[in-house]
Amino acid sequence: MKKEIKFSLVYRDMWQSSGKYQPRVDQLVRVAPLIIDMGCFARVETNGGAFEQVNLLYGENPNRAVRAFTRPFHEAGIQTHMLDRGLNALRMYPVPADVRRLMYRVKHAQGVDITRIFCGLNETRNIIPSIKYALEAGMIPQATLCITYSPVHTVDYYAGIADQLIAAGAPEICLKDMAGIGRPAMLGRLVKRIKEKHPDVLIQYHGHSGPGLSMASILEVCENGADIIDVAMEPMSWGKVHPDVISVQAMLRDAGFQVPYINMKAYMETRSMTQSFIDDFLGYFMDPTNKHMSSLLLKCGLPGGMMGSMMADLKGVHAGINMLLKGQGKPELSLDDLLVMLFDEVEYVWPKLGYPPLVTPFSQYVKNVALMNLMQLVKGEQRWTMIDNHTWDMILGKSGRLPGPLAPEIIELAHQKGYEFTDADPQQNYPDALDQYRKEMADNGWDCGPDDEELFELAMHDRQYRDYKSGIAKKRFEEELMRAKDASLAKGGLSEDAIRKLKRAKADPIIAPSKGQVLWEVSVEGPSSAPFIGRKYQHDEVFCYLSTPWGEYEKVMTGFTGRVVEVCAKQGDIVNKGDVIAYVERTDIFA
Repeated sequence: MKKEIKFSLVYRDMWQSSGKYQPRVDQLVRVAPLIIDMGCFARVETNGGAFEQVNLLYGENPNRAVRAFTRPFHEAGIQTHMLDRGLNALRMYPVPADVRRLMYRVKHAQGVDITRIFCGLNETRNIIPSIKYALEAGMIPQATLCITYSPVHTVDYYAGIADQLIAAGAPEICLKDMAGIGRPAMLGRLVKRIKEKHPDVLIQYHGHSGPGLSMASILEVCENGADIIDVAMEPMSWGKVHPDVISVQAMLRDAGFQVPYINMKAYMETRSMTQSFIDDFLGYFMDPTNKHMSSLLLKCGLPGGMMGSMMADLKGVHAGINMLLKGQGKPELSLDDLLVMLFDEVEYVWPKLGYPPLVTPFSQYVKNVALMNLMQLVKGEQRWTMIDNHTWDMILGKSGRLPGPLAPEIIELAHQKGYEFTDADPQQNYPDALDQYRKEMADNGWDCGPDDEELFELAMHDRQYRDYKSGIAKKRFEEELMRAKDASLAKGGLSEDAIRKLKRAKADPIIAPSKGQVLWEVSVEGPSSAPFIGRKYQHDEVFCYLSTPWGEYEKVMTGFTGRVVEVCAKQGDIVNKGDVIAYVERTDIFA
């Protein structure tokens, strides 16, 4: 019998690779016991950049979500791990050092055991400080190699980086095959090289399914010494996500490895509940193509999770490109034509920009340059005329050293623009900032929270946190959800009248109990505006008031928890007893 292989459920990444949003905290708390009952996971990925920002976008507190989701796993003896982006921490752009250091203290206090630290450039100067911060805070730093396939990304290249990260104190190494394009044989050789030199270092493999190599890669890394494999489960597995735990278990067991038993009753219950989250609202924000695998991803090397955004970009420029071609007397292009052209351009652009591993945020930079080049070429103009500032920061070295050399034409373009290249430590460009955020908390009368976790959220996601505190975020999300639902119904061929009737059929009417004037609020400042579509009311919350003919204000209650789908009476309207004021769709079962 071969060595024991453990499994980690990437419940956060399952959602991030599938759509825009992730489950709410109430949903996470409900599914956690079922994940535990499956009995096959040594680890569960509970949070990271998008996870926390999504909570803020919901208008909810991400700190509460992290604490609530990690607690049951901690009590069950299952380790939890998070994703962080080194210099960028939990966001898409660099973070001051004092905020990075605070993050690890906060996350350890919230119950997160392991932090998976990566840099999109594999720049050790961005990763090593985070290893030290994590160790200081009592967390396990899992240093990460971003895997891609290029002439410069060799076993020697990756093994050299692993040596530096292990010397800096990392007890674990993760192979983050974010696009699933790592070749299985190369990954096997890399794991063997690291294990031969560092036999006590734990190696975890994270491989997406997009182009179809992941199962072969899993077998290769296990045969060469890997310890833990990241897996997904239905209904989220495969597609652009990760292989399903059942398939991975069967393959490894047949190969002679010791693998954990799966409680299939709990698997099916977790599967069903996860599907219910999709049916509730998350499915409205999932691109159907993310359920598909595609060998085309091998050509461009982009992560599968970007397919949805790429297709949205192409749809946005499709009509304009065809208009230009028509004006030139050339044949129009289909979306598939454009997709292949974009992949070809990525393949052209990537080496000239120094082969940055195509992972967040550098995958977006390369894709954006390729798309802009494509637009310029269709117009009959030159490449490289539309490069945004973030991409220039990468080119100039402000994010760290690029793996490969820049093309001479890119260097010349930088000189023409008067830009200067730098090889300074990237962190030097971003001075400490906690004091100014602490002052903002005090000025607003906001509590910094236990372990300064609220201060951390403001410092990490300042714009989203302010929107959360003001209530704007919650209103914006609920309006977006209603638009997504309407768009889904319209896509099904329903007219506006049919959509309205269907929404009413699923909702309960709020009936005027007597004759009066509709007021949405009674206060010294005067009545407020009508409730917006998507606003949520609790069962014990006043829905509106009726100003009766005899001069009294009568409260109108919903009597249940629900969201507004239609407002039938405007502010100040006179309604008769029995008239419908609004329609509210019940959400009691999801509260």
